[in-house]
Amino acid sequence: MGSTIEMSNTFARALECEPQRVPPIWLMRQAGRYHAPYQRLRQSHRFDDLCRVPALAAEVAMGPIRDFDFDAAILFSDLLFPLEALGMSLSYDDGPPTLDGPLTIDRINRFRGLDDAAARLQFQADAVAETRIALPPDKGLIGFVGGPWTLFVYAMEGSHAGAMRIAKSSWEIYRAFAARMTPLIDRAIAMQLDAGADVVMVLDTAAGELPASYFDREIVPDLAHFARTHPHRVGYYAKASHPALFGGAFSAAPWAGIGVDSRWDLPSLLQRRPIDGFVQGNFDPAWLFLPRHDLDAAINGFLRPIAALDPAERAGWICGLGHGVLPGTPPESVRVFVETVRRVFA
Repeated sequence: MGSTIEMSNTFARALECEPQRVPPIWLMRQAGRYHAPYQRLRQSHRFDDLCRVPALAAEVAMGPIRDFDFDAAILFSDLLFPLEALGMSLSYDDGPPTLDGPLTIDRINRFRGLDDAAARLQFQADAVAETRIALPPDKGLIGFVGGPWTLFVYAMEGSHAGAMRIAKSSWEIYRAFAARMTPLIDRAIAMQLDAGADVVMVLDTAAGELPASYFDREIVPDLAHFARTHPHRVGYYAKASHPALFGGAFSAAPWAGIGVDSRWDLPSLLQRRPIDGFVQGNFDPAWLFLPRHDLDAAINGFLRPIAALDPAERAGWICGLGHGVLPGTPPESVRVFVETVRRVFA
């Protein structure tokens, strides 16, 4: 794989699917609103400045590494910046991000060219490079991009919630959109890898809501392109994914690995994997709100069947949540999770 980090660390070994006793720990959204260092930065900086200024993005990414000793940092940024790079107006001023719509074929035809749009994402690659410099050599670094379908849904619907009725009835527009967005995402993946990311995750929040037939026909060809262009350097996560999505052409692509949400039976998945590569997940993030006694029971109940597996069976497991850390999560619960995982497997 040509990883840029030392093979002595647990994250690098998980990317190579080497058996090891203690798994690496990385949580989606491990840097964010629940965390006091982030809150302090937000008192003096706008959210988009924290993303666009590489030194600030690196500082946010490093906060949970210093506090919780996670085994990998992830680029601090936002999924939606490629939409802005292509020509949509993006605002973070009043709560959730907003885009100027509507998205039409005519508007897609007026999107910026690839080189111009990619240059507008350089700040993400620079943030990866700044974070790599700040990271200790025994920690991994993850980049990320949004999947074409997830970006399309947000552009059409203004969120990823609900039935996605407008997006699901706009396949002609989607195909025109994907023809412009897919090359930009591919370029962004390359930029982040070149800047020092060990793996880039395609975070495809909305794709799990699609029927498997549509996922296979409309979504997988572009996803598989990312994996083939950057073999074993790109991972994939879709909230609400299910086994039917990960067959056929998807499983044939050279993925680095997949993440799964809390609905998957993780021990069974580790024993019967749909692809070769790492598996990331999948403690329920809502359980981090439990009182301490109940939290201890939930963590130990989650870990017990995984710990019963042979290390070779769980090789490549990256321990984490079934989705991102929720706003308002008690930081002490995150600390308990990390410490318990390491104690159980030590």
